[in-house]
Amino acid sequence: METIETLDVTVIEPKLKHPTIFQSFDKLTEGGAFIIHNDHDPKPLYYQLIGERGNIFSWEYLESGPEYWEVKIKKNEFSSEPTIGELVAKDFRKAEIFKKYNLDFCCGGKKTVTEACNDKKVDYMEVEKELNTLDVINTTPSQNFDEWNLDFLVDYILNTHHEYVKKSIPLLIEYTTKVAKVHGGNHPEVINISQKFAEAAEELNGHMCKEEQILFPYIKQLVSAKTNKLKTPYTAFGTIKNPIQMMEHEHDAVGDIFKEIRELSNNYTPPQDSCATYKVSFLKLKEFEEDLHQHIHLENNILFPKSISLESQL
Repeated sequence: METIETLDVTVIEPKLKHPTIFQSFDKLTEGGAFIIHNDHDPKPLYYQLIGERGNIFSWEYLESGPEYWEVKIKKNEFSSEPTIGELVAKDFRKAEIFKKYNLDFCCGGKKTVTEACNDKKVDYMEVEKELNTLDVINTTPSQNFDEWNLDFLVDYILNTHHEYVKKSIPLLIEYTTKVAKVHGGNHPEVINISQKFAEAAEELNGHMCKEEQILFPYIKQLVSAKTNKLKTPYTAFGTIKNPIQMMEHEHDAVGDIFKEIRELSNNYTPPQDSCATYKVSFLKLKEFEEDLHQHIHLENNILFPKSISLESQL
C-alpha cells in the first residue's frame, strides 16, 4: 500500500501552521498526497487553498472529530476538463442537465463533470451525451451572464436575487412556523424544517449585508479603476480573495442547510393530509432553493473569479 506522510498540525506554532501546510502541498507532485492531523475541523484551510492555489486538489476527510480530524489532501493530476461551474457560466442551459442528475453547479461548481459524476455514482457517459446534444443546438442563451460587465452583474444580483431573498424570508418564516405549530405532532420533520430555514435566513441576512456594504462596492471600484486607468483602490481587507473565501464558505453553509431541508421534506413532497399552507410552504421552499442555486452560481462561478482576475490585472 502507498505510504502517505502525515503532518501533525497540533504541534506546529500557530502562526506557522498554514505556511507549513502550504509548503508541504507545494512540494507534492501531480497525484501526490499527504494527511493533516488536527484537533479541530481545518475547513478554513480548504478555502485558503482554493483561493491561493485554485481548484487543483482533492480534500477527503478520513476522521471527522470529535477529538481530532484527519484530512487527505491530494494534488490533482493535470486535466483540461472544464469544471461544472465553468460550463454553466458559458451556457446556463446546462444547469438543467446537471440539476436533472443532482449534480451541484453552484457550491459544487469547482468539480469537473467526471469528478461530480463519480461522487454521485452517476453515469458520466449519459451526462456527457446530453451536454453534447445541447452543444449542437444552435440556440443563444437569453442571458449570457459570462459576458456581462462586472458592475452590471453586481446590480443584477442585487436587484434580482438579493431582493427575492429579502422578500421571501418573512413569508417563509411565517409559513414554516405555522406548519410546524399545526402539523408538528404528526409530522415532526416540519419542526426541524422550520428551525433549519430560520438558520438559513439568519445566515443569508448577514451574508448579503457584507456583500452589499463591503464586497460589491469594492468590485465596482475595481471596474471604475480599470475604466479610468487608476490604481487598485485601497481596502482594509487586503486582497479581494479574503472576503471572497468567506462568502464562498457561507454559500457552502447555506447550501448544506438546504440539502437537509430537501431531505427532511422528501424533496419538497407534502404528505396526503397536508393543508394548503403546508403545500404552499414546500412549493415556496423549493422555489427559494432553486433561486439560491442560480444566485450562488453567478457569484461563485462568474463574479468572484472574474473579480479576482480583475484585481490582479490592476
